[in-house]
Amino acid sequence: MTLRRLDNIGIVVEDLAESIDFFLELGMELEGKATVGGPVVDAMVGLDGVQCDLAVVRTGDGHGRLELMKFHAPISPAVDHNAPVNALGIRRIMFAVEGIEDIVARLRARGAEMLGELVRYENSHRFCYLRGPGGVIIALAEAVHQN
Repeated sequence: MTLRRLDNIGIVVEDLAESIDFFLELGMELEGKATVGGPVVDAMVGLDGVQCDLAVVRTGDGHGRLELMKFHAPISPAVDHNAPVNALGIRRIMFAVEGIEDIVARLRARGAEMLGELVRYENSHRFCYLRGPGGVIIALAEAVHQN
């Protein structure tokens, strides 16, 4: 048995269109959209009556994917430590970027909020955390180029 790859990270969102736009602005590409539900989906996720619209966005290199999911049924509960699969959010997702200031400005124009400051960590990277649609937190990391 071999673990082949991390295929995607699922994020339950409140507004699918807003979330897609946010991640496209970050530089991801829309891979596809679907509506899922029915007995097989119910059995897979352990919920009854699932009706879910989803979209998959990927990084330009094709190696990183997010599955953005909007559950119409059952209604997503408030987030707690023992939340089921359709609870909103994830703690953070980090992206390696170039042109961090430009990306931050574009995301802030779409409503993203900085959680702290854009900082330089030693001589390796510049980092920042932003909160996007539905409270999802992303971190951006840009390598510091040494001359």
